[in-house]
Amino acid sequence: MQLVVARIGRAHGIKGEVTVEVRTDEPELRLGPGAVLRTDPASAGPLTIETGRVHSGRLLLRFEGVRDRNAAEALRNILLIAEVDPTEMPEEEDEYYDHQLMDLDVVLADGTEIGRITEISHLPSQDLFIVERPDGTELMIPFVESIVTEIDLEEQRAVIDPPPGLIDDRAEIVSSRDESDDASDEESGEKPAEDEESGCSGEKSDDASGEAQA
Repeated sequence: MQLVVARIGRAHGIKGEVTVEVRTDEPELRLGPGAVLRTDPASAGPLTIETGRVHSGRLLLRFEGVRDRNAAEALRNILLIAEVDPTEMPEEEDEYYDHQLMDLDVVLADGTEIGRITEISHLPSQDLFIVERPDGTELMIPFVESIVTEIDLEEQRAVIDPPPGLIDDRAEIVSSRDESDDASDEESGEKPAEDEESGCSGEKSDDASGEAQA
């Protein structure tokens, strides 16, 4: 199986190094010296990693045959692709490779469909699921234990317990609007229309809360 493990960024310095956007949880394994990687476009590769180091929190690589800034800059935006055994599993029990998580259905505990994982974004602080909803919009779901409560590879689904506002912020918007209206009414001496405003806010807030805690 071929997996994208990095994207080459801009040249760094004058000796052929490049920055890379890492797209693997195991850069020391996939992007270590001696690794031979395919490329997209294919005409740019294969590329063999000669050296690698971390500088200011960013991985820098140098490839065999790339000796100056111009050659390094010519590699910009090229994707690096590794051959991975599809049956291979990470050493830690609760860790997963990106290809195992891609296309999983994202649901709430009660089975409510939220969307499908289309991308995993690896940030310095945490990983994010990029989830495409049925209407075509996208959500970003932090891949943390408190939110992603279960990964079921057999059923091809990820179960989430999102906090209020993560998957639907309408309740927060309505609540803020109601508070603003109430404040305006108090300043003007008018009595707020409790039945209409509170009733409407209560319905939306309950819906959002129920969805988030399901």
